[in-house]
Amino acid sequence: MRKFKNSKIFAALLMALVIVAALPTVASAHCDTMDGPTVADGKKAMETNNVNYVLKWVQPEYEKEISQIFTLSMKVKDLSPEAKELSEKYFLENLVRVHRAGENAPFTGLKPSGTPIDEKVLAADKSIEAGNLSPLENLIEKDKMPELKERFEKVMALKNFDVNNVEAGREYIEAYVKLFKFAEGEEDHDAHGAEGNHAAVTAHAEESQEEAETLPVIPWSLAGVFSVTTLILGIAYQRKASK
Repeated sequence: MRKFKNSKIFAALLMALVIVAALPTVASAHCDTMDGPTVADGKKAMETNNVNYVLKWVQPEYEKEISQIFTLSMKVKDLSPEAKELSEKYFLENLVRVHRAGENAPFTGLKPSGTPIDEKVLAADKSIEAGNLSPLENLIEKDKMPELKERFEKVMALKNFDVNNVEAGREYIEAYVKLFKFAEGEEDHDAHGAEGNHAAVTAHAEESQEEAETLPVIPWSLAGVFSVTTLILGIAYQRKASK
């Protein structure tokens, strides 16, 4: 009987996850990997049952959405090992998706641990850990170092915030993202470079749009309704079956 009940919960969570995974998406970034900082904070939030660990990664307009997803995931994660795995994946996928949406950036789903990351990104992370720019010095052009140093110092000044102070956390993440974008060359102040980058981004966006138009699209709001409903039904079934 116990096995039967767990299989029902497993099926409910699986359906919710499939809805999320089936939606068409494009491109990826540093935070899209299981080794990234967004996922690390997502895991910490679930371990401590404190959603504030991740709210700094999402814009205020998405705070309610990710909080609801977190609450639902926490309610079902301890029902079985399968439910734990699926609820965590469901929450983390949505967390990164919502974070990317706040940056007006595309999302293709979470990449597995060990996914190759740009060496400048890895060096920037190491710089923050070490408290100095040594890991980045040989990877960045000399004329960009003053700007990089300024951004780095701002990150370090904001780093030690109270996890429950969401606004302070968002201020840190804003500085953090700006540092990484500059280190990767995405915010080059050179006019010619900016023009070239803009043209490349525009071309990529148009290509992605053409691909997306050939795929069936389920609105995120509708997918959310399906997912939430499925999870609620799973919880309701579990409670009924346990009586």
